[in-house]
Amino acid sequence: MTDQLTRRELLKRGAAGSALLTVPGLLAACGGKAKSSSAKSAHKLAKTLHFSNWTLYMDTNKKKHTFPSLVEFQKKYGVHVDYVEEINDNASFFGKIQGQLSRGQSVHRDIVVLTDNDRYLSLMIKKGYVEKLDKSAIPNMKNLVDVQKHPNFDQNRDYSLPWQSGMTGIAYNDTLTGPVLSVDDLLTNPKLKGKVTCLNSMGDALTLVMLSNGDDPSKVTDKSFNAAFNRVKKAVDSKQIRQFTGNDYAPILARGDLMAAMSWSGDIAQLGNKHIHWNVPKDGGALWTDNMLIPKGGNVYTASFYMNYVYDPKVQGLMEAGDPKKNITGIYYIPPVAGAGEWAKKSDPSVASNPLIFPTKKMLDSVHLFDNNALNNQKYLTQWQNLISA
Repeated sequence: MTDQLTRRELLKRGAAGSALLTVPGLLAACGGKAKSSSAKSAHKLAKTLHFSNWTLYMDTNKKKHTFPSLVEFQKKYGVHVDYVEEINDNASFFGKIQGQLSRGQSVHRDIVVLTDNDRYLSLMIKKGYVEKLDKSAIPNMKNLVDVQKHPNFDQNRDYSLPWQSGMTGIAYNDTLTGPVLSVDDLLTNPKLKGKVTCLNSMGDALTLVMLSNGDDPSKVTDKSFNAAFNRVKKAVDSKQIRQFTGNDYAPILARGDLMAAMSWSGDIAQLGNKHIHWNVPKDGGALWTDNMLIPKGGNVYTASFYMNYVYDPKVQGLMEAGDPKKNITGIYYIPPVAGAGEWAKKSDPSVASNPLIFPTKKMLDSVHLFDNNALNNQKYLTQWQNLISA
């Protein structure tokens, strides 16, 4: 995965992009959902865009319980966004849609979001479960940061576009425990027993544990896999780890039912709880990117048109930063759009200076990508699945 996002190159995202949203023609909204990219209605916007995403992953007006950027998109283009926060982890969501896709049936979604450090993103593409993007509708794709342009799972970005990037580390509640700064502490400190969780994504969890073991997660061997796996299993068997989680660790941690958790950076930034702290473990953390895909049967043109909208640096910057004066919180993950930082700074300078959203060089140098071959190693996958589902 070395041809994907690297820590040092990610720093280039701060370069300002001057291009704003370009609408490829004046378009009237129309009804009817395209069955495929070749349908006659492919160049008309649908009345509704069906978008499935993870929780805590969209700018939010907490007073009105709305998503401002989606409201603005509908107001500007006449397309309602049926936005559903239904993805808790890659495996369970893939399981939800796989059956229909394997039978050539629509899953009634136009955009879904999957992660590059799990096997399901590349699997969707390999099995032909996704539509090609309509790049003619995405002129703002030129604002994609260079290091994201040619990932190994989609060399020319024909099927995917990054939604956000993030880091995996450790979060802890300071009302219940002191700082939890290492995987050793998380997995073995008796004071934390039964009060910690582990992410159920193999790429997330084993990256952290391998680094703690002194191994390279970008080049997984049987020896390094077994050493990391056995450490996690030992922590499960001893009841140190309470459970494996996807996104659902965040509310448990926030209400004080957990002391610490393997956690994603943006979730903690968005929680906005002064007692919840996040850090890259002292031996290093994980780096990943969530990507937008159009499932087979999705409306390609409408989905691509929306992707163009969020790749406007101004739109992306405001989505990241929100608007504290209007009680709007941002996405608070690492944006893939050049120039977003400049717009975020204008909206809320504290966001632009937040290292969980625009990481420091030191942080980026300490996070790592997981070996893509290991993500597709059936022996490893079976062992891991048996552990997390036991």
